[in-house]
Amino acid sequence: MRRPEYSVVRMEGTTAYTDGMDVDPPLGDLRVRLRHARAVAVLTGSGISADSGIPTFRGADGLWKTFRAEELATPEAFARNPQLVWEWYNWRREVIASKQPNAAHEALVELERRFESRAARFHLITQNVDGLHRAAGSRHVTEIHGNIWWVRCTLCGEFTDNRDVPIQILPSCTECQAVLRPHIVWFGEALAEQDLQESYKALESCEVLLIIGTSGLVYPAASFAPIAKAAGAYVAELNLETTPSTDLVNCSFQGRAKDLVPALLEQG
Repeated sequence: MRRPEYSVVRMEGTTAYTDGMDVDPPLGDLRVRLRHARAVAVLTGSGISADSGIPTFRGADGLWKTFRAEELATPEAFARNPQLVWEWYNWRREVIASKQPNAAHEALVELERRFESRAARFHLITQNVDGLHRAAGSRHVTEIHGNIWWVRCTLCGEFTDNRDVPIQILPSCTECQAVLRPHIVWFGEALAEQDLQESYKALESCEVLLIIGTSGLVYPAASFAPIAKAAGAYVAELNLETTPSTDLVNCSFQGRAKDLVPALLEQG
C-alpha cells in the first residue's frame, strides 16, 4: 500500500476500537473512526479543487484585467456594470470547464456510497462553486456559496442550469427577459437559509466532521468546526497548511487533498 505524504500537525488521543485493520497510525485512527461512525459531515474548500488545477480566483489567482475578485463579486459591481461582471464569470467558466474531478472528489463519492450501504448518514458541504463534487457523483451536497453553472433571474428569481461556454452576454431570462446573474453568493450577501439549515443539521448530528482544503477564514463556514465539536463530533482537518481551526480540531494533517482523502478509504 502506498503511504500518502503528510505530516501530523495535531492529534488528540486514539480510538478505543481494535479491529486490527490499520497499520498506519495516526491516519489509520481516523479511518477506524469513519468505519464505525453512523453519521459523517464533510466541509470542503478551494484546496480540494486546487488539485484539479482550478485557481482560487482570489488574490493573485483572481486578477483579471486589473480587477480582483473582491471588486467584481458584489451586488454593487453587478448593478454598476453587469457586462463587466459577466465577462469575468465567463472567463471563470472557461477555466473551470476544462477541469475534471480529482482523486479527492472521487474518494468522497466512494465514502458516501459506503455510508449509504450501511444505512449511515453522509452530508457534504462545500464552499466551492465549480460543481466538481456533483460532476464526480456526490449526491448529498450543499453548495453554500452557489454554483457557477446556475443562473438566476434578477427580476422573477427563476434559476436554471446553464452550461454555455462562452455564455451570451448579457444573458436574459426565458420567462420574463430580465437580466440573469450568476447563482453565486457574492460578498455582502447572506447565504440561503435552506442551505444554512441543511448544514447546521448535518454538523450537529455527525459523529465525525472532515474539513478538507479550506482556510477557515470565511464565515459562516469558519464556525462549522466549533459547532460540530460542541455537539460531540470528532473533527479532523486535512489541509496544505495550518489554519485558525487547527488548534480547535481533534486532529490535523498537512498534505494534498488528492493524497489524503483517498487514503482514508484504505483498509490497512
